[in-house]
Amino acid sequence: MARDVSTARPSRAPRTPAATSDRAVWHGTAVPDYERFARFYDAAMDDPRPRGARVLRSIEGYLPRAASVLELGCGTGSILAQLTALPFLTGLDRSPEMLAVASQKVPAARLLEGDIEEFWLGERFDVVVCVFDTLNHLLTFEAWQSMFDAVYDHLVDDGLFIFDVNTLGELRRLSEEPPWVFEFDDHVLIMDVTSAEDGLSQWDIRIFEHVGGSRFDLHHEQIGELAVSLQRIRTALEPRFTLLEEASDSGETPTDGSVKAYFTCRRAP
Repeated sequence: MARDVSTARPSRAPRTPAATSDRAVWHGTAVPDYERFARFYDAAMDDPRPRGARVLRSIEGYLPRAASVLELGCGTGSILAQLTALPFLTGLDRSPEMLAVASQKVPAARLLEGDIEEFWLGERFDVVVCVFDTLNHLLTFEAWQSMFDAVYDHLVDDGLFIFDVNTLGELRRLSEEPPWVFEFDDHVLIMDVTSAEDGLSQWDIRIFEHVGGSRFDLHHEQIGELAVSLQRIRTALEPRFTLLEEASDSGETPTDGSVKAYFTCRRAP
């Protein structure tokens, strides 16, 4: 059961200068503390417009009559904000802080607090979306399969399931690169990816929030991602979904060495 937070609004206590927030998230042992990080989430993410446009193209191409969309791991609502041509928008996320930001960005959407791994909303949707490599944040393949089951249960007959993943090759490449340093609005973001065995990677994210003068607050997150072979994904989808389209960033058939893989599937009868 998910909790409806559509009318929620952000509420934050006054900050203490030079404070430090440090929350470790690794191998699924905890959930990121988005109470502070949610405010900076959009700055840390890629431009959402290409992904939103890709979702819309898939809907228009394969189910133009679609009216209802459920986004899993909707975060701050950046993708839902691009789908407002559809009349019924629902977002599911386990972070109330992220949903509070989304409520400001997409006030017409219904926003629900819940776990994308296993959920029951008691209704079906024309389209279920899970993008921005949200699926990779489920750190066992059993959790991926559980989400696939829940998606199937929440789609209408012939409904669409649209999602993307970081590939094994992409997470390996990211772990070989030096840390990224990005300055925005007088703040500094440092992000470093390290890899472990079995397709697991750790994203170490440090945000230095400028609070005045030469003083900064440090917000620290460590977030895990799991990548698996694309063939394993295809095999897991086969019993319940028909694969309509899969593509890499370049538009070609993706491989485990691609940057990302984008899937559009139809719910089987």
